[in-house]
Amino acid sequence: MCCCLIVVKKIRLVLGDQLNENHSWFKEVDDDCLYVLMEVRQETDYVKHHIQKILGIFAAMRAFQQTLLDKGHKVKYFKIGDKENLQSFRKNLEPIIKTKNIQLLEYQEPDEYRLDQDFKQLSQVLEIKVRMVSSEHFLSSRDTLSSLFGDKNFLMESFYRKMRKDHDILMEHNKPVSGKWNYDKENRKKLPKGHQPPAPIQYCHNLTEILNEINTSGISHFGNVDAKRFIWPINRDEALEVVNFFMAELLQHFGDFQDAMSTTSWSVYHSRISFAMNIKLISPKEVIDSAIETWKKNPDIISLSQVEGFVRQILGWREYMRGVYWAKMPDYGNLNELNHENKLPSWFWDGKTKMNCQKLAINQSLNFAYAHHIQRLMVTGNFALLAGVHPDEIDAWYLGIYIDAFEWVEITNTRGMSQFADGGIVGTKPYVASANYINKMGDYCNNCYYDKKEKFGQKACPLNSLYWNFYDLHRKRFIDNPRVNMMYRVWDKKDAQEKVKILEQAEVYLSNIDNL
Repeated sequence: MCCCLIVVKKIRLVLGDQLNENHSWFKEVDDDCLYVLMEVRQETDYVKHHIQKILGIFAAMRAFQQTLLDKGHKVKYFKIGDKENLQSFRKNLEPIIKTKNIQLLEYQEPDEYRLDQDFKQLSQVLEIKVRMVSSEHFLSSRDTLSSLFGDKNFLMESFYRKMRKDHDILMEHNKPVSGKWNYDKENRKKLPKGHQPPAPIQYCHNLTEILNEINTSGISHFGNVDAKRFIWPINRDEALEVVNFFMAELLQHFGDFQDAMSTTSWSVYHSRISFAMNIKLISPKEVIDSAIETWKKNPDIISLSQVEGFVRQILGWREYMRGVYWAKMPDYGNLNELNHENKLPSWFWDGKTKMNCQKLAINQSLNFAYAHHIQRLMVTGNFALLAGVHPDEIDAWYLGIYIDAFEWVEITNTRGMSQFADGGIVGTKPYVASANYINKMGDYCNNCYYDKKEKFGQKACPLNSLYWNFYDLHRKRFIDNPRVNMMYRVWDKKDAQEKVKILEQAEVYLSNIDNL
């Protein structure tokens, strides 16, 4: 929609991850206000993205534009290929402000540090009044976590309990329902043999026009897509439909099987609402309320452990990760506690590896721009950590490949919990595992080229030797860690010759990592 004939006094900038039609901005039509949305290279090019991520955000932005127009709001929209699009927020705003004599620019607090810093300079560059307002999305503020702990260690469980109390979620008389805060130990089950989770909702959006615009614009991307059958929700109604499907069909088993992996189900019992929630089509509060309401209506079908496990992922982990991000950036983005320097294996980009677990998780990510948290943490993340991959490399991969990945939630999960590059700010131990764990949580080891039981030899699973090599290499760092020092006792009891063979096998694999 062209703004050349529109008389306005203020601009409100809406980012591609701020598509919240329930924001107070949109409650009333303001004839003096012009809403501006932009598809810009500033956002598509700072890291190489999965094509489904770019398509999904652009499609959702265009749908949101139409929602605003239908409600009577004035909108200026920059498509990626528009000739007038100067491909950055600042450059696109300048001519509008000059030609329309705009007096005020408002924007919602960005979720990413780089944009927050960029936008803080807008008042000086544009020489008008600039005001930041809340995004009205999260249940905690940017500084809630740092205010709670100060200089002490950030403990997710303590933060989670505070959030439960502050928002009266799963509480009775200021105590947790049933008297227990956390059911995590009950949330680690493998799918029973022959058990098949329901197929997830998939949409059928034809986004070929947007794909053509992206390709014509020369944007670099990777991953696979059927642009005639784009499966992800791109508006609020669809997002709510996915939420309702989860509550009706999946919540009853979510807690039990949230760590399970299956070759026959790419989403298992996960909700797949993270993309919709991270671009703010839906809010965390309404999702949490829906889960609790569903549980209360179906107590004989849905146990408390299922709903608590789900609530903890959103109220606890998601909000906690955001708190760490704002407390520790920008230094957090450069942390490399273990001094890992290796390159990411080439097969992370094409899935062509003989390791069945990696092949399955990576190809799923390439095909769907999605993997659930155990696939990310204990399959691809686990391998990258064992292989000593530089955190910058794995950061860029995770940020680019997943449709729900935005830096505020990606980097703390990746550089923190997954890679231990933050030295223990997020997690108190490294999350590493041998083939035994992978086999325990699913059927990924079936039909693999490598033998899950062998630690050395031509077909020994690489995870086994790399696992012990990791602990041997970082002995000084972890020997006194009470959560992992038991592994050193196991290692030290091994025969000296066996230890040599294991470490030599690890060296062979690390030297030929692109050929695994």
